[in-house]
Amino acid sequence: MFIIIAIDEGNSFSTKCTPEEFDVLTAREGINQAHYMAKRQWVMIANLEVLNETDLKQRVLTSRALVLSKLPKKIQEKYS
Repeated sequence: MFIIIAIDEGNSFSTKCTPEEFDVLTAREGINQAHYMAKRQWVMIANLEVLNETDLKQRVLTSRALVLSKLPKKIQEKYS
């Protein structure tokens, strides 16, 4: 799981991030600590308009890479 979408809350979604990214991301309007997720490791983005298309794609790729990096090597190879 690398993205969590709250379909009943106006297109908000959460992605995994590094602790270093967390401070930069949460300084932006519309991005906060994700509720009930690991502190400083997940951010909640209020809606799709908060990020431009390039930033959104990068956020998804980064989140996926962070989650995959924690999986066993055999499973990582499956998704590479």
